[in-house]
Amino acid sequence: MRSPQQILAESAVIAVVGASRHPVKPAHTVPLQMQRHGWRIIPVNPFADELFGEKVYRSLADIPEKVDLVDVFRPAEDAVQVVREAVAIGAPAVWLQLDIVSAEARRIATEAGIDYVEDRCLAVERAVGQLSRLPAA
Repeated sequence: MRSPQQILAESAVIAVVGASRHPVKPAHTVPLQMQRHGWRIIPVNPFADELFGEKVYRSLADIPEKVDLVDVFRPAEDAVQVVREAVAIGAPAVWLQLDIVSAEARRIATEAGIDYVEDRCLAVERAVGQLSRLPAA
């Protein structure tokens, strides 16, 4: 299993399940920060059409391209279904944001052989590792 830092370093396209329209919520600020540092963000939210300048998809299954990482901003009880969907689309990694923990989601990811992170923030890990996908200046 890859470390959180390795997952971020090796991911270019991040699907964000539960991406928010509300600019003060972490589900908005975290994906926006990742985008500003060069990651391609694909928002997943059944109640929005565009976020972060990107088309919003209703579900992971609707995304027409390969996803390197599925980032989850949904309650723990929803994480199980999201992980099942991530496995179904062939995503190599799933990341549950801060305060989201699910033993069942972890089991599903582990059995499917995909990387799994929970209760950690993408933006914090990016900052700690000084990671960026932008070309060096």
